[in-house]
Order: sequence, then structure tokens, then C-alpha cells
Amino acid sequence: MPAPLSFVVITGLSGAGKSYAIKCFEDMGFFCVDNLPTTLIPTFADLIMRSEQPIHRVALGVDVREGAYLSRLLDTIRELRARGNALDGIRAERRTLSDLREIADRILDTSALTVHQLKDRLVELYVAPKARPGLATSLVSFGFKHGVPFDADLLFDVRFLPNPHFVESLRPLDGRHERVRAFVLDHPESKEMLRRLEDFLKFVLPCYEREGKAYLTVAIGCTGGRHRSVTLAEELGRFLAGLGYAPTVVHRDLERE
Repeated sequence: MPAPLSFVVITGLSGAGKSYAIKCFEDMGFFCVDNLPTTLIPTFADLIMRSEQPIHRVALGVDVREGAYLSRLLDTIRELRARGNALDGIRAERRTLSDLREIADRILDTSALTVHQLKDRLVELYVAPKARPGLATSLVSFGFKHGVPFDADLLFDVRFLPNPHFVESLRPLDGRHERVRAFVLDHPESKEMLRRLEDFLKFVLPCYEREGKAYLTVAIGCTGGRHRSVTLAEELGRFLAGLGYAPTVVHRDLERE
């Protein structure tokens, strides 16, 4: 039997944390759409149900200030735009939310919550403990001469390490080859760099997990992206696997000239 569709509609007063809540749901694995016109929600739900790729958890952000499709809110929105007074705006938003409040499954008072507490509360309410996602970690080797990965969360420059490119017999090989690996890791600074990276990742990955981060991309760069960065990415991949993670190791520039 297919899993039931979990459909969460999020709205709230200006500054209450709606946009951050949407980001939290996205980190928790929900398919998120912000500011979808309410008249399109039934059609959107039908499309989700018919999607070739199963989508079981959806979160929609509805902003009463963008309520062109909420016909009953039209007069109130015009009033807000005409006056532009923040206090009057909040009062008007409270009035427009009153009907939604009556039918809401949950009402979350964010006035005394930090963004971190808000995320913890959302995870507690909407994600079963056994289903809570772990930290998906990617290790990307790259060459600085080809550009820095745009999606890197952490980036380390290992161009200071001895370069196999200048050893004629090693130049055609890449950092996965045992001879290249031995050359790179035979130098004291390489061993020290690897040890420090392992210690750092061992410390910081659980911190990211506690923060609720779902994805982490660690980029390691050398000049061309074929030797030093590849060796270190492979070593770190094995190290993280030994800690119980399941890292993805990608060598972005391995096939480049």
C-alpha cells in the first residue's frame, strides 16, 4: 500500500518565521512550495498524487500579504497597502488569519522561539524519530583552474602539498592509483593535513546533524583536480564511512585535460 500523503500548509504573521519554517521542512525531506496561490492547491495536490516519482510529504507556504487569490482578503490587503502602518498591518493580518486559525491542525506560537528552537519543534511535530534524515555528506575533489564548486559548504585548498604532476611516471595516473596515493601521503605535511581534516570532520559533522542540516558538501581542491585532491577525497571518504556515514565521493575534474 502506498504511503499516505502528508500535506502541511504553513502561514503566519509577518516576521513569525514562515520562510524559515519552509526551509526547515525542506531540510526534513518535504517537497516545499512557497506562495502557491490557494486556488491552485487542489490541482497541485492532484499532480503530486499522479507524479511518477513518489512524493509523500509536502509543505506549502501561504502568505496572507500575497493574497491576490484569496478573494475574501482582497479588501484587507488593499487596506494594508494603502496605510502601510506596521501595527495596523499586524492587526489586519490577525483578522485575516482568524478563520484559518479555527481550522488549523496545529498553532505554533513563535514569539518566544529562536530559529533553532523553531526547527527542533517542527522536527518533533512532523518527523518520526526513526524517519528523521541523517546528514548526507558529499566529498568533491576539484581543480582550482577549472573553478570552485558553487555548492560547497566547506572548502579546503591542498595546493601546498607535493604535486605528483611533476613526476613524469605519475602524471598520467590519478589520485586513486596506489602509486599516486603513496606519493601524496608519504610526505609529512600530507599526513598532518589528512589527520587535521579527519579530526575536524569528526568534530563538525555531529554538530551539523544536531543543527538539523540535511546535506553537506565538502570540497577539496588542488591545481588540476587529478592527483592530490582526489587522493585526499578518497581517504576522507573511507574515514567517514568508518564513522558510520555513507559519503558520496565525486571527482569533478578527473576527466579534464
